[in-house]
Amino acid sequence: MTQKTRPRQGRSRTVPPPAEPSERGEPESVPEAALDAEPEADAGAAADTSARGAKGGADGAGAELPADRFLDRERSWLAFNERVLEMAEDPATPLLERTKFLSIFASNLDEFFMVRVAGLKRRIATGVATRSVTGRPPREVLETIWEQAGEQMTRSAACYQSTVARQLADEGIHLLRWPDLTEQEQIRLFSLFRKKIFPVLTPLAVDPAHPFPYISGLSLNLAVVVRNPATGHKHFARVKVPPLLSRFLEASPQRYVPVEDIIAAHLEELFRGMEVLAHHVFRVTRNEDLEVEEDDAENLLQALEKELLRRRFGPPVRLEVEESIDDEVLDLLVRELKIRREEVFAVPGPLDLTGLAAIAELDRPELKYPKFVAGTHRDLAEVESASPPDIFAALRERDVLLHHPYDSFSTSVQAFLEQAAADPDVLAIKQTLYRTSGDSPIVDALIDAAESGKQVLVLVEIKARFDEHANIKWARKLEEAGCHVVYGLVGLKTHCKLSLVVRQEGEDLRRYAHVGTGNYHPKTARFYEDLGLLTADPEVGADLSDLFNRLSGYSRRDNYRRLLVAPRNLREGLIARIRREVEHHRAGRPAWVRMKANAIVDEAVIDELYRASQAGVPVDIWARGICAVRPGVPGLSENIRVRSVLGRFLEHSRVYAFGGGGESEVWLGSPDLMHRNLDRRIEVLVRVTDPAHRSTLTRLLATGTADSTASWHLGPDGRWTRHAVDEEGRPLRNVQEMLIEARRKRRGA
Repeated sequence: MTQKTRPRQGRSRTVPPPAEPSERGEPESVPEAALDAEPEADAGAAADTSARGAKGGADGAGAELPADRFLDRERSWLAFNERVLEMAEDPATPLLERTKFLSIFASNLDEFFMVRVAGLKRRIATGVATRSVTGRPPREVLETIWEQAGEQMTRSAACYQSTVARQLADEGIHLLRWPDLTEQEQIRLFSLFRKKIFPVLTPLAVDPAHPFPYISGLSLNLAVVVRNPATGHKHFARVKVPPLLSRFLEASPQRYVPVEDIIAAHLEELFRGMEVLAHHVFRVTRNEDLEVEEDDAENLLQALEKELLRRRFGPPVRLEVEESIDDEVLDLLVRELKIRREEVFAVPGPLDLTGLAAIAELDRPELKYPKFVAGTHRDLAEVESASPPDIFAALRERDVLLHHPYDSFSTSVQAFLEQAAADPDVLAIKQTLYRTSGDSPIVDALIDAAESGKQVLVLVEIKARFDEHANIKWARKLEEAGCHVVYGLVGLKTHCKLSLVVRQEGEDLRRYAHVGTGNYHPKTARFYEDLGLLTADPEVGADLSDLFNRLSGYSRRDNYRRLLVAPRNLREGLIARIRREVEHHRAGRPAWVRMKANAIVDEAVIDELYRASQAGVPVDIWARGICAVRPGVPGLSENIRVRSVLGRFLEHSRVYAFGGGGESEVWLGSPDLMHRNLDRRIEVLVRVTDPAHRSTLTRLLATGTADSTASWHLGPDGRWTRHAVDEEGRPLRNVQEMLIEARRKRRGA
């Protein structure tokens, strides 16, 4: 199935050959309980990676690096979404999970066009676009996006049509079109149409007296051609599919039809006295990135609200149509929307597969990953019971390293804040909120704390992309409850994940803290993989006090005890530690670099990784999405390998670990290695000091990047190759399933 040549002709894609077996050694061993390693295990892993690095690379420090050393960011992102699509295409993925991956793929692509493509088009239009770091002109980058995105959309539609929908039907879940319904089902849906759909529809005619209507971004629409039987004249009209309706409506148990099919089947009800000649479904994606002038923080809230209204009218950046659309109707849409033909994507219907998320939620457990329910972390409750753990008592004994969703969020981070809100000895709570759910128990706990007389400071990042409306709403709710709400620093987003509790204990005040990699979002904590550190360490508490004073007031402190903070010293701190590994390697001490992040594109950090590789230091990168590193290039990066893991959980944690000459140094926190994170956001990394925790994290990184773990491998040409089976065809280990099994065994023991 190929895309129509009228909007854009796709090209064939070359499948990369399998990668050669790695000559790098594996970790000494990878225990089933990968997060339960003993401290001394770290030394074995460190020695092993140092031995691997000794095989290659002369000392390249100070050598000039080649101009083509970076991979293209946009291509790398498209490659990430292709990996998502591969999960949907994989027969080994449970069927409803494949359905969900199709929805995620479509949602990812929507956001990519709304932000990245829209931004690139805007820079080209205003004449400020420059060549990318790969040297490609902006127009060429845009053309590549159109081509690759079109090919992927065609693959996604084919996966849905020829595989997923058919296999769902075999399991009794039918995704049908209107002609496939029985007469009784059509009668039932006609009744539904008359009662619940027809009253909210508004057909808009297009003629000299009625200009072409505004088409809102991501809305589904019907382009309708009607004829007046009295005059014989043809007319065009647009019918918007109400966005509050379910994407797929149930005609009878487990038989579903797209809502636009129901509307299309009853267009005569909307155009009484006219002949309906044709109808075609289309969808527009618009520029929905925000541009807010932040010269006055006091007016930021009002400025953002105005910009949110303005965003609805951003210029179009993509037009999706069903491939059966008439040329005449397509010409009209292209002309009226002022969109280029290259930005038109024609695919088999139905459009907007993001709606498959609802189908994926059907109660059919046999078609999903086996259910996993997270338990309470063992350091918070040795024996799980109905009584909640005493978080403060546990933290006075030791730091607690959390790994969600394997460790329960509700009985750790959420319980920490709820206990703080209810504890009469707690005097103050300070909290950052970047994204949270609409019915968040975190917000409720903060409100309860404020209403009980505690000092509550909440830094709400109202510029969190696509969550601006929700964050404004909750910011006002918190203010009304008596919380001190601030909106961060002018020109910077506050992306760090921090919580600080101040408690009166006898004559002293003790500070308890949480530093994490994920948002304080109880719902996403069930399927986002994240790390967090709960601690009563005085240095961390003092650091967070200083940082919150900077965020809420005029403190200018830049140096911290156990934190690296962007934009002041985070990039420089990481670069210094990479260079230190080179020194360790030269001195014959264990040296290695391991990183886990969502995106790695910062040129300065990447260049240091190249120099470390040239010096012989092994570098392992676990990247979920974008990665501009070009690994495996002789003389540049033969000691660098890059892996990506996709699975039932969204890999979201960020960890940066260094061999340290035998005494590993490990940091976790909020930042990815991108310009926006290191230069335009408040980001925080906290140094992990407990030897067992350091060992746990370094072994986790070793496991995720090991050749014996199922993953995608990045080649020097920018192509990702999936490695799911070994040379004998046996499935490789799945790191997420290993961690699930470790938790189950631990609870069973």
